[in-house]
Amino acid sequence: MTSPRTMTPDLDRATSAAPRRLVILGSTGSIGTQALDVVERAADLARPESDAQHPPFEVLALAAGAGNLELLARQAVRFRVAAVGTSGTADDAARLGELLADAARAASSPVPEVLHGERAATELAAWDGADLVLNGITGSIGLAPTLAALGAGHRVALANKESLIAGGPLVTAAAAGTGLTNALIPVDSEHSAIAQALRSGTAAEVERLVLTASGGPFRGMSRAQLAHVTPEQALRHPTWDMGAMVTTNSATMVNKALEVLEASLLFDVPLDRIDVTVHPQSVVHSMVQFVDGSTLAQASPPDMRLPIALGLAWPHRVPGAAAACDWTRAAEWTFEPLDAEAFPAVELMKHAGALGGTWPAVFNAANEQAVHAFHRGALGFLQIVELVASVVDEHTGVREPSLEDVLEAERWARARADERIVRG
Repeated sequence: MTSPRTMTPDLDRATSAAPRRLVILGSTGSIGTQALDVVERAADLARPESDAQHPPFEVLALAAGAGNLELLARQAVRFRVAAVGTSGTADDAARLGELLADAARAASSPVPEVLHGERAATELAAWDGADLVLNGITGSIGLAPTLAALGAGHRVALANKESLIAGGPLVTAAAAGTGLTNALIPVDSEHSAIAQALRSGTAAEVERLVLTASGGPFRGMSRAQLAHVTPEQALRHPTWDMGAMVTTNSATMVNKALEVLEASLLFDVPLDRIDVTVHPQSVVHSMVQFVDGSTLAQASPPDMRLPIALGLAWPHRVPGAAAACDWTRAAEWTFEPLDAEAFPAVELMKHAGALGGTWPAVFNAANEQAVHAFHRGALGFLQIVELVASVVDEHTGVREPSLEDVLEAERWARARADERIVRG
């Protein structure tokens, strides 16, 4: 039996009064904006008279796309960062520079260094002096920054699940190569919940991991009913406010499939010892079942600031990061088995994950193309996972890939998926 990796409480500077120095990638997205909210709240608590053990934070650098340069500039000046990066063009960088200059002048703050282009986030991930890099980028473009951060000896608070899906062996090897305890700290609510529960037992005492799923907007629907759902319906998630890709992945259960493989890689638990249960209230975020029959669950109202705060401050908790459950009020939690016929993505990912190598990267890349096609009306809802399955089955693959092998597999998968979409 493979022994699970447990999240230990030992971190360098864990009890130091020095601020934990952060680089935040994807700062204008949902994860990034909530992370900066956590940082700001923590600063209010870090007064000299406070005896809180969590570390205050210092933000060294921020990176984001070019979609909201105004917000990026405001963030950079507000947190007085040394550098800011955008994946945009030289024109975007020039515009960002102007916005930064204006904001800095109004705040009597220094103007940070500006980086731009596809390698901006990767360069900032390796920024000298950082203690931890929060990777909140969406998509497999987050893989290179994750590897760069680990290569520079930084811990990574990982919200970019595609890093592990596309480059699992590369990332786990890079994490091991840092020599750090807990080089990878999970930020997804499910994996954060598992990490918390794992602290209650030894690795040898862990029997199974149980990931919870909200069920998305189509919980309880049959496969026949799913054949006619629309993109608009797929975007009506009952619990979380996410972008189109992640929300659609939740509707197809692809998001949960990715999380199953991510859990296997993070905690070194075989795929056949990881289960999914549907829990529509989204209060129990995941569970660990132990060999004596005990199951420990982490429960809190759905608010990503809690796992983000824990990811930034691990192993400490940030007081007031999010609201707690109100145990004075009546509540009902339900758990249902996953309908694998209507939602086959989890079993498909277990198949791809068992093959290993470049197959999970192909799964992820083909799915991204299929989701784009669904939203432009070129594919039906059920055809998303069907297309992914056909591309995964056709892939010949590399068992022990390099980074270039992974990138080439992704290019092949996208092209092959597009060919199949065009052919109908």
